[in-house]
Amino acid sequence: MKYLIDTDWVIDHFNRVEKVTKKLEELAPEGLALSIISLAELYEGVYYSRDPSESERILKEFLTSDLEVLGIDEETCKIFGRERGRLRREGKIISDFDLLIASTCLRHNLILLTNNRRHYELVKGLEIISV
Repeated sequence: MKYLIDTDWVIDHFNRVEKVTKKLEELAPEGLALSIISLAELYEGVYYSRDPSESERILKEFLTSDLEVLGIDEETCKIFGRERGRLRREGKIISDFDLLIASTCLRHNLILLTNNRRHYELVKGLEIISV
């Protein structure tokens, strides 16, 4: 496993954004993962949608692909705390969810696939791919 897919890329993939779908297909052989935080955000979208049953079917189909869902362990929490403290001292703000996703990447030495660079570029040591 080498890459962690951010929520925005999953949504773009579901919406058939070609550049995202192509990149996911290209990187899939190297291993893709999803944060449990992104999964929670995706379920929010499922239940907010006009057709929750269809949205959930699409999400479950995506989850049955060769994709690992990564939880949050103590080491991830330590990374989160360290980065949150550093960012607060510097007067910088990043959402808890984004920082937990970034911390999951750092914990597992993964590259983040996202187009929300502005949110993540504040996190030291985080490698990002955007399209």
